[in-house]
Amino acid sequence: MDLEHLSLIKDVISRRSISRGASDHGVTQSAASQAVQEAERALGVRLLDRSRRPLQATAAGRLVHDFAVDVLDRQRRLLAELDDLRDEPAGVVRVASIYSVGLSEMSRLETEFLRRLPQGRLEVDYRRPEMVYSAVLEGKADLGLVSYPESGRGLTVVAWRHEPLVVAAAPSHRLARLSRIRLTSLDQEEFIGFDADLPISRHIARLLREAGVRVRFRMRFDNIPAVKEALQLGGAVAILPAPMLRAETADGRLRAIRLVPTPRRPLGIVHPKRPVTKAVRVFLDVLAKPSRA
Repeated sequence: MDLEHLSLIKDVISRRSISRGASDHGVTQSAASQAVQEAERALGVRLLDRSRRPLQATAAGRLVHDFAVDVLDRQRRLLAELDDLRDEPAGVVRVASIYSVGLSEMSRLETEFLRRLPQGRLEVDYRRPEMVYSAVLEGKADLGLVSYPESGRGLTVVAWRHEPLVVAAAPSHRLARLSRIRLTSLDQEEFIGFDADLPISRHIARLLREAGVRVRFRMRFDNIPAVKEALQLGGAVAILPAPMLRAETADGRLRAIRLVPTPRRPLGIVHPKRPVTKAVRVFLDVLAKPSRA
């Protein structure tokens, strides 16, 4: 079993789906299924319980999955160390990021990264928060950018920055004329929120609860761009990170009203507890550079 097949089998087991594992590797479902069957014949054990949906790993499957994670991690460490020995300036950095680290922000980071490492390349994959952690843990990303970073999970967590939260509204909203506001002024307002399982949603819910404020949810979304589009229809407000409103406030599509006192959303960087490549170190240095947030 070569490393390519080992990686494919690992992803089939972790994704609990042959089709999803195949999609992750750009191969057909038939090819992925054949790879699993060949491994099972070679090892003399069943790796998957195919009678259950989603698929369940057998005890042997869990052992093979953990073995694959360890072997592939060792491979990445070897390549990183060889990269340092060769002293090559080029390198790819794979970043898994939450949606709200916007394209404009990522463009700025990429520009600075390429200035420092002209032959480098940045690959960004936007995901929901829980999938950012999974991508890093499974070796599909070199590092992740998340809000409300969680320690543990076998990852190194580095504080990145804290973004002020503001009230966002269309210019036509009655609150839009204010420059600052207290949470109590939002009582009974129509509200655009986030899906309840997202960290920012839990943070906002706690802020409102502690202020004794009840809002009337009109809609909920799982990403900031969708919230901003809904706000432009008028009639509702939302609480958003101020940096995410730069473009809309600059051209007059939305207003950002400062909250007093000002709550903040923490952003963090997560990466595996192992040596990283020179290119990843350069990008981490870029992230450490202060921004306008």
